Amino acid sequence: MDFSLLLVMAVAITGLIWLLDMVWWRPARRRKLAAVEAGTTEGLDATARERAMKEPWPVDYARSFFPVLLVVLLLRSFLVEPFQIPSGSMRPTLEVGDFILVNKYAYGLRLPVTHTRIIELGEPERGDVMVFRFPTEPSVNFIKRVVGLPGDTVRYEDKQLYVNGELVPKQLLDEAPPTAPGEWLLEEQLGAVSHRIYNNPRDPGPRVREIVVPDGHYFTMGDNRDHSNDSRYWGFVPEENVVGRAFAVWMHWDGGLPSFTQVRRIH
Repeated sequence: MDFSLLLVMAVAITGLIWLLDMVWWRPARRRKLAAVEAGTTEGLDATARERAMKEPWPVDYARSFFPVLLVVLLLRSFLVEPFQIPSGSMRPTLEVGDFILVNKYAYGLRLPVTHTRIIELGEPERGDVMVFRFPTEPSVNFIKRVVGLPGDTVRYEDKQLYVNGELVPKQLLDEAPPTAPGEWLLEEQLGAVSHRIYNNPRDPGPRVREIVVPDGHYFTMGDNRDHSNDSRYWGFVPEENVVGRAFAVWMHWDGGLPSFTQVRRIH
């Protein structure tokens, strides 16, 4: 089940319980206390009054958790959401075990659960590292780099990327990087964004004939070009599947002790 849906349900249930207590149950407890005190000559002591006004445990939990859950829902839905990188498709930019922060308002504010955009604040740009819901399985989040915008012409052939008929320049940095044996490390200039990619010189890779990105869609690729399940294989990302723009790595954890030495911005 979608975590956003669970969070919305938790906020709704705790908020409803708290509201019912404020409107009906608490006044009823006060009336009951007043009736009991009216039947005594000396009134009730502090302990008895506290016992009579004691909230039932569901109300106590709801009052404690509702504000916290509401803040988490608002932050996660409209500001920043954390994700963990599960695969190496975005190496060397993102490693397996990186914990990233995703800007949820960079591409407009969206309602939780329905993902309907209610306020337009911006659009994905070429070179952005974007999180989106996988088109064929929306319950799964993917992260890739935006290569083609609506209306762009994209071609990928012999490991060369062409956008709108122009070759995307890249420069070889290392033919044998120690962190990726068998790969080539290159610097690619995608629009205004300079970033690093891996290419395997022994893998011919897929071929994408010249295609036009439809309106309201995006063409994405992983930085680990020969080890990425991306738009070259399954097509375009619809605008309604966009989640947000990844902008920082705040922690790395690959099963040992968490590391905060790799905190960095994502380019």
